Amino acid sequence: MQHSTLPGVVICLILKDYVISLFPRRHFHPKDVDSVTWSGLLIIILPLLIGYLLPLRRAALLRLINRLLSWMVYVILFLMGISLAFLDNLGSNLLLISRYTATFLVCIIAANLLALWLLEKRRPWRPHHHQQEALPSRLHMILESLKLCAVVGGGFLLGLSHLPLLTHALAGSEYALLFLLFLVGIQLRNSGMTLRQIVINPRGMLVALVVCISALAGGVLASWLAGLPVKTGLAMASGYGWYSLSGIMLTEAYGPVLGSAAFFNDLARELLAIMLIPTLIQHRRNSALGLCGATSMDFTLPVLQRSGGTEMVPAAIVHGFLLSLLSPLLIALFSA
Repeated sequence: MQHSTLPGVVICLILKDYVISLFPRRHFHPKDVDSVTWSGLLIIILPLLIGYLLPLRRAALLRLINRLLSWMVYVILFLMGISLAFLDNLGSNLLLISRYTATFLVCIIAANLLALWLLEKRRPWRPHHHQQEALPSRLHMILESLKLCAVVGGGFLLGLSHLPLLTHALAGSEYALLFLLFLVGIQLRNSGMTLRQIVINPRGMLVALVVCISALAGGVLASWLAGLPVKTGLAMASGYGWYSLSGIMLTEAYGPVLGSAAFFNDLARELLAIMLIPTLIQHRRNSALGLCGATSMDFTLPVLQRSGGTEMVPAAIVHGFLLSLLSPLLIALFSA
């Protein structure tokens, strides 16, 4: 994870996974999402605002902040890997969960990428603010993607030891995100972009719309292949990478098998995005952003910023915010 000017109303769900986890699973209700979303808004805005309002002009200090942003990517991904090792009940119904997960992941991602490819043809995204550097080789970009995945894998392997200290990994990743947002605020201040460019971002809105509609189409196809009702497929497709929300809400609606499948489907989307962003970002920026889904405003934001420059941040925040806003509403609608 990694990431000019600050949107006052577009950044609200970065801590969503942690806050949602505070609700006891059997008492979770979609209404809780709204209160969590808006009560968490202030917490998320503060570090960005503080960073944005901090006047820094020393070039050496700004270079240090850029390096810190890169390091924080690896820290947060490592902590995320540790957290994965503490998931409960992975063994039960693993075969059925794997089948549902694979079916929905392939159909939804394929539908998203096809729609985003068409968007690339009709509305290509040409960078304006990010000074283009010499492009790295394809091998270098693939190795960069694999390195990010290896960091997650390393954290997972360490987490399997279940050392008591590692139980704090999830909370640690949230604090790391807050620090990262503070650094992003500083970087945004010095990027030359205006508040208007960040808050009102047509590109972010357009990509979010394409991802939303195409994911639902993929969910319909997946439900047919898996022998599930169409409404169930639409609910499964509405997570957009927000795995803690989709896992909990669909467990409540359909039971642990589909709830776990939704969780792993959305988690796999996030990991796939982390792996492919460095490869896609140079020539298919719409696809790189759309693949992230709702995570473009939190866990994959640093990867987008690091790979595509600060210009990616406003679109990523608006894109992630809109999908994060739609996700609980659509899941509640289709699972009712």
